[in-house]
Amino acid sequence: MARAITLIRSDTLSQVAEYAYAATAPAESRLVFLAGACPLDEDGSTMAVGDYAGQAAKAIANMRAALTAAGASLQDVISTRVLVASTRREDLVTAWEVVRDSFGDHDVPSTLMGVTVLGYRDQLVEIEAIAAVIDP
Repeated sequence: MARAITLIRSDTLSQVAEYAYAATAPAESRLVFLAGACPLDEDGSTMAVGDYAGQAAKAIANMRAALTAAGASLQDVISTRVLVASTRREDLVTAWEVVRDSFGDHDVPSTLMGVTVLGYRDQLVEIEAIAAVIDP
């Protein structure tokens, strides 16, 4: 299957970041804008209460389901925003490592943010994404 995404790197920017600094999609691609993926079970309850890694994993699983419903996959994601309800860098890194590992070599541009609170009771992680798909 043809992929629409081109990840862009720059030799003039730090190589410390664990993601590409930019990404493009061709004009003929269909953009898919995902709502923030939350760590909710099918019944709406928050999963992995108190566990940043567990909530990130559940959010990724829910993101995969939304992408599948839109005819896409993680490999079609062009960018992400990872929101973590914490003021501790360690908590942000814990969530980020789950997200990073889920994407593997497809290291899309991403923003990692600590926030005060998220929308659901006991929610610690939310992941937004945009994907680009070339339909057959």
